[in-house]
Amino acid sequence: MNALNTFWLGLRAAIYWAGSVVSTLLVGGMMMVVLWALPDKVRYPAVTLWNRFNVWWLEVTCGVKYRVLGRENIPAQGAFLIMANHQSTWETYALPVIFPQRLTWVLKQELLKIPFFGWGLRMLRPIAIDRSAGRAAIKQMSQQGKALLEAGICVVIFPEGTRIAPPETGEFKIGGALMAAQIGALVVPVAHNAGESWRRHAWIKKPGTITVSIGEPLLTKGMKADAINQHVRGWIEAEKARMNKYE
Repeated sequence: MNALNTFWLGLRAAIYWAGSVVSTLLVGGMMMVVLWALPDKVRYPAVTLWNRFNVWWLEVTCGVKYRVLGRENIPAQGAFLIMANHQSTWETYALPVIFPQRLTWVLKQELLKIPFFGWGLRMLRPIAIDRSAGRAAIKQMSQQGKALLEAGICVVIFPEGTRIAPPETGEFKIGGALMAAQIGALVVPVAHNAGESWRRHAWIKKPGTITVSIGEPLLTKGMKADAINQHVRGWIEAEKARMNKYE
């Protein structure tokens, strides 16, 4: 990458971030003034307009597009767990755009303390855990996860727990699989290569097309947590390996 190209990509990224910051301030401000008073079913589509804007704005400014494989695997009825690999910030923006169902997240509770951004997250009814809490965090995940699924809200889990640069797949933590096993929830695996365009802590966003692949739902009733993790991780690793063939 020559110096001129690096400068150009860096400038495009700066334009993206400027728009993203403004959109975050606007949505966070509306949380304080308007959205908190709206019915819960109205707040979600209002808040996720921010996601749609950022996915669109990233394509306009940085040339980062995406395509989705396996949309037919999204369950037509009922709520479910989504277990996905974690490479980038992009998938946290894009999953609410890709899935028609209402989503929320298992996330670290510190994120809720971020001004403006954290205010928007609170509106999504996330499962905010203390990572150092051990069994108490897993119990919280199971209790809140069951309540959310019964309310028709899908839950997104990144079993790796942090962003892992491609092509690697990190160790799958047991918490999400334990939650799935205890609830007997339907699990939808998701694989993607977003880290190829948006690396962790990277300013520049590499132009290209991100591939997102949605796998067949897994019935976890009667399965052990280790077996759930093994199945989902195996599918994700195999799907990531096949993504180059989709080009």
